[in-house]
Amino acid sequence: MSVSAEAVKKLREMTGAPMMECRSALEEAGGDLDKAFTILRKRGKAAAAKKAGRTASQGLIGAYVHQGSQIAVLVELNCESDFVARNQEFQELAHDLAMHVCATDPKYIRKEDVEPEVLEREKSILKEQAAGSGKPAAVLDKIVEGRLGKFYEENCLYEQHFIKEQSSPQSVGDLIASKIAKFGENITVRRFARFKVGESVAGSDFERSSSTS
Repeated sequence: MSVSAEAVKKLREMTGAPMMECRSALEEAGGDLDKAFTILRKRGKAAAAKKAGRTASQGLIGAYVHQGSQIAVLVELNCESDFVARNQEFQELAHDLAMHVCATDPKYIRKEDVEPEVLEREKSILKEQAAGSGKPAAVLDKIVEGRLGKFYEENCLYEQHFIKEQSSPQSVGDLIASKIAKFGENITVRRFARFKVGESVAGSDFERSSSTS
């Protein structure tokens, strides 16, 4: 089917994907913008999964200091080549991620980074809460799983909704996946440090790193 240039432009603004990828997704979705958006997100995740095992030893440090200079964040964003690290869009991504961390204060980078004892404690709390709801035992596990997803969303960087994408919400993980698809390289957040005036700076209180990096 014929896809309008305006629709392609809008999808590109929503996703940052190349124009040809946007046109292809819109054609596959029959011109439906939301469906095309979902198609691109799935493609990005597939590309990210294929490249996840590749070494990302290049990159840069993104920095953000909040107005008033009371909070500052450093984020190490890795890629595979110095060529991509020098790209302006990659540099903007590192800065935007630092700004995101400043706003949301995640405790972990990925779900896999949550310590087993923390996860078990959270599950125990959620099970008690679910048990007190009066719901049938058969659905309690589903309730706990749903609430655990909220825990991940609140505490894990990759699961959080990216703060700059309010009109078309996507997670930080989806955003990074879309950049992997665009640049053709593995891109990953290795660690970040969030500093706030007056807070403790003891070890992990300010630096978070990923166990999968």
